Amino acid sequence: MDAPATPVEHSPEPSGAAEPFASRFAVGGSYSKKDIYALCNVPRERQGGPWHTGYAEFQGVWFLFCNVGDVARTGHDYGDRFEGDVLQWYGKTGSRPNHPSIRALLDPATPVLIFYRANNRDPFTYRGRARAVSSDGSDPVRVVWAFDDSAVPSLETLAQEVVDDATSYVEGAVKQITVNAYERNPQARRACIACYGATCTVCGFRFDTVYGDIGAGFIEVHHLKPLSLAGGEYVLDPIEDLRPVCSNCHSMLHRHRPPLSIEDLIDRLQRAKK
Repeated sequence: MDAPATPVEHSPEPSGAAEPFASRFAVGGSYSKKDIYALCNVPRERQGGPWHTGYAEFQGVWFLFCNVGDVARTGHDYGDRFEGDVLQWYGKTGSRPNHPSIRALLDPATPVLIFYRANNRDPFTYRGRARAVSSDGSDPVRVVWAFDDSAVPSLETLAQEVVDDATSYVEGAVKQITVNAYERNPQARRACIACYGATCTVCGFRFDTVYGDIGAGFIEVHHLKPLSLAGGEYVLDPIEDLRPVCSNCHSMLHRHRPPLSIEDLIDRLQRAKK
């Protein structure tokens, strides 16, 4: 059982030490280790080693690599997964918060760039510069990472669909839902929003219309197929299986078990207006 996570205290943002490296990568872009070495001018004698075992430091910047939904080349599979726009990640075997490398990663002044892939043989996708939201003392250490380029909801909100879609909840059950790692892949979320826009499918609400710039591009994404009915691992189609919805409508969809359909909630909304 995972140990309870504890928040990571944050000091003011560092002065941008990661920018010379972060600016060389496009969020969502695909990169091999050789690409990263070349873009960052990593000398040959500094290549390999920790770069192939999870996380490496170069010129004060940490590069973190993880496999989401697949066993790493080291043979370890700790269940690294995206939940909404945050990443739940596990360190190397035996890693603890007091280890020097983990202390460095958790330090709010340390620039951390995260790369991930869903298949062990694929190149990595750059997710962006990250900050630790919480960590715990489990073995290996578990860290929740948020990203500077996204609006990140609370951890309680992120867990809502997994808990509400189950008739009963057993501690650790989320780890057994392999598809969850794919469904919460940020690329699937972006593909859904790119198709339908940041407008609620149910009520037409747009966050930018009400809140201005801070709401630009923000919307939650609803899974039309409840996780409890997925029947194990399946391939997610972000256009067919996801819909953008506002926070209120998302909550109302999950007020019923199984969740209401989009059409049912639209009908209820129209009847309530009358």
